[in-house]
This record gives sequence, C-alpha cells and structure tokens, in this order.
Amino acid sequence: MSKRAILFVLGLSAAIVSLAQSLYVPLLPELQRELHASLTVVNLTVTLFTVSMAVMQVILGPIVDRNGRKKILIPGMVLYVLATLGCMFSYTIDMLLVFRVLQGIGAAAVPLVAATMIGDVFEGKERADSMATYQMILGISPAVGPLVGGVIGSVGGYMGAFGFAAASAILMMVIAMFVLPETKPVHSEAARSRLGINAFSRIFKNKTGSVTLLGGFVLYDVFYTFIVFLPTILESRYHLGPANIGLFSLALMAFHLVGSKASGKLQGKMGSVKVLFWAGVLLIASLVVFIFAAQLSIVTLLISLMITGFIIGLAVPALPVLLSSEFVAERATAMGVYNFVRYLGMASAPVIGSVLYPEGGTGLLVGVTAVLVGIAVLAIRRLLSKEEQQVMDS
Repeated sequence: MSKRAILFVLGLSAAIVSLAQSLYVPLLPELQRELHASLTVVNLTVTLFTVSMAVMQVILGPIVDRNGRKKILIPGMVLYVLATLGCMFSYTIDMLLVFRVLQGIGAAAVPLVAATMIGDVFEGKERADSMATYQMILGISPAVGPLVGGVIGSVGGYMGAFGFAAASAILMMVIAMFVLPETKPVHSEAARSRLGINAFSRIFKNKTGSVTLLGGFVLYDVFYTFIVFLPTILESRYHLGPANIGLFSLALMAFHLVGSKASGKLQGKMGSVKVLFWAGVLLIASLVVFIFAAQLSIVTLLISLMITGFIIGLAVPALPVLLSSEFVAERATAMGVYNFVRYLGMASAPVIGSVLYPEGGTGLLVGVTAVLVGIAVLAIRRLLSKEEQQVMDS
C-alpha cells in the first residue's frame, strides 16, 4: 500500500472520530429537552468527552510504544463505535454521560496512533509535508462538524447525528483494518527498557520536547480564544447574527487549513524550528494588528482574522514534526504528552478569556495572548540558536 494512501486513511480516521467533539453541539438544546436535563449537565457531555480523550493520550502513549500502533488503533475504534451507538440509544442523561466518557476513551487512540504512524512511515521533508497534510485533514472536523450535525439533526435529531458518527467510524475502521500496516519500529533491548514512566521525564527535560510542548499549549490557547470569543466580539461590536458570525468563523478555519498545508513546503525549505520561530514572530504582529483592526471596521477585522488563522496554520504542523524527529523509541509517548498539552491549551482559552474579556475587552484578551506567544517565541529562539550552532560545528 502506498504511503499516501496510509496518510489519508490515518487523517480521515482521526477526522471522523474528532467529529464527536462538535457534531452534535447544535443539538444541545434538543438534548436538554429530550433528556430533561439542565443546560449545565448537557454541556458536561461535551466536557467529559474532551477530558477523557485528553487524559487517555498520556495513558495510551507508552502502551502504543510497547505494543504497536495498529494493535491499539483498531480496538480503540471498536470502543468508539460501541460507545457512539450507546450515545445514540441513551434515554437518560446519566447514560449519555457514561457513554460520552467511553467514546472519548476510544477516540483517544486514533489521533495518537495517526500522528505516531506518520512519524514512522515518513522521513525528512516528506514527514513535514505529510504532517501538514494530516493537520489540514484533521482541521476539517471542527470546521464542518456543527454544520453537518445541524443538517443531520434537523432530520434525525441527536440519534441521527450519533448514528452518522457511528456509521462513518465503522467505514473508516474497516478500511484501516485492511489498508494500514503495523509500523512499530523494532527497538533494541536498551531502547525498550527506556519506554514507560521514565520516558515522560526525558520528554520534559529535553529542550526540543519542552519547547514543543510550550508551543503547543500556547498556539491552541490562541486559536481557541478566537473560536470561543469571536462570536462575542462580532455581536457586541458589529451586532451580527449567528449566520454571519458563522461565516467569520468559517473564514478563520479555512485560512488555518491553507496555512497548515503550506507549512509542509516551508518546513522542507527552511526547517521546522525556523518555520515555528518566524510564524511565532508574525503571529505576535498579527495579534497586535487585530486589536486595532477589530475596532476599525468589519472588513479590517475579517482580513486580520484570516491572516491570523493562516499564520497559526503555518506553525501548528511543525510541532509534531519536531517531536517525531527527536523521539524515536518513545514517539507515541511524546505524541500523547503533546496531545494532552494542546487539549489543555484548548480548555484554558475560555477559562482565561472569561476573566480577561469582561475586564478589558478585545485589547486585553488578545494582548495577553500575544504576550503568551512572545514567551513561546523566546523559548523557540533558544532552540533555533542551538540548531544553528550544531550546523556551524558540523
């Protein structure tokens, strides 16, 4: 089977299970009515899925390194399908909460194994380009999930949305069983002894590991700050309705996907660390511009928003490429820690923003995110200096 076919199967599999995060969000009011639950408890079904998926990244990483990629991927997808069917037929909110946790546990294996297998299969410039393509495919889910869920839900309700998620996951699981090879590298006895708990300390103590984790947290915090607070900014400043706000969110996502695809080519020419550094510098500038552009006019806000999405897209694929190259024996463990940290970044955005935005509006909210990016850029600069020194020494 060709490498490109493996890449697209991995990307589509991860995108399909990621739909569970956003597919039924438009149907939360219906769930509230049908299951006679409060809005707080219904929203908990979203939170529990994300938390269980995040925690399992750290647990599954060493297991994937020790036991293999496909051996963990397929059982994870089986659990995801069964849990999704459980969500579909849940008739109480308690049942739905339990199955959402199980759904998150099953889903966790897919993006972890996908990123790890891409690191196994591809090398050098091919790895950067393939990881960028993977990030682009994965990014489709949050962009189209609510739209697809709304369309299906308008006909089949929340049962229809979960039914679609289960059916699409079954399709990808069958394809994965026949298309994907086992790519786990053959480790020496010494390498195998390094896997497990000790691998976590090596990842955090390693300069590339610590800088990459910091960058992942910050970038996803910035991106989800825009996703969460863009509707509020547009509604309060320009009095836009939900339909128009959706178009602005779609523009952000679309340019993020374009940036993700372009990142692979740039990394091939400049190197991953250099792309990450300069994308960080440009991101600081774009965030500062956004603060003023958001107040100037709706057109300047849109242009600034698209530029910001594009720059974030350039930066994000460089992070897993760096981890894949730096950690070979413990590649899945490193990817698991990275995924956990980026989920923390997503979760921190609404928490931090809910404190900053009421106090200082767009200026304080986006200004603080620019400072966070600045801290990450300083760390990346040290990593770049180390890389340049190694080149000079050689």
